[in-house]
Amino acid sequence: MKVLVVGPESNLQEFKDKFSANLEVFAFDDYSFDAQTLESADVIFDFFVGDNPEQFEMYADLATDVFVNATKISLAELAYYQDDLICNLYGFNGLPTFINRQYLEVSALEDQQEGLKSICKALGTEHIAVDDRVGMVTPRVVCMIINEAFFTLQEGTASVEDIDKGMKLGTNYPFGPFEWCDKIGIQHVYEVLEAIYDDTKDERYKICPLLKKQYLKPG
Repeated sequence: MKVLVVGPESNLQEFKDKFSANLEVFAFDDYSFDAQTLESADVIFDFFVGDNPEQFEMYADLATDVFVNATKISLAELAYYQDDLICNLYGFNGLPTFINRQYLEVSALEDQQEGLKSICKALGTEHIAVDDRVGMVTPRVVCMIINEAFFTLQEGTASVEDIDKGMKLGTNYPFGPFEWCDKIGIQHVYEVLEAIYDDTKDERYKICPLLKKQYLKPG
């Protein structure tokens, strides 16, 4: 099976670590691939589309399976702007550290749910199917926890070290909120929360001013 993967180098490496033993992976860190490479792919994974939804147009009329990083945008929104959607459209949790795991977190449009199980089996991965919603499930929960940790730090209740230690010891999480923020990248954390809040207007996802300040820091 030929898989075309488009994304930042760190995501590409994580994808290769999980899949390259079983699949023929063609990886690109931009959209410089030619039409032949695009059309010959059996499956496409795109980490960029959530940030650049206009790029989805090149996939919409392909008769293939297309997975897009759906942490900041819903599949329904992507499909809405297409006159004719031919591809089988799926979402995946493409945040850093969430690819090379036992289960791939995925979503599908309502009329494409059945295909999700078979394509994940062909990819050689176990999967967890979630509803097509901005933020999916794991990113929504983890980013909300990180946001609450920033509120705790902002209020002077505890230090970064104490908050991280408390979460790991108290909940058995693999990382503390600030450790996880560093691994995911504060840009992704901020933009996932921003997308969820814009979609839901739920106060739980309103971004902490300290998190926003860190996000806006140059460099």
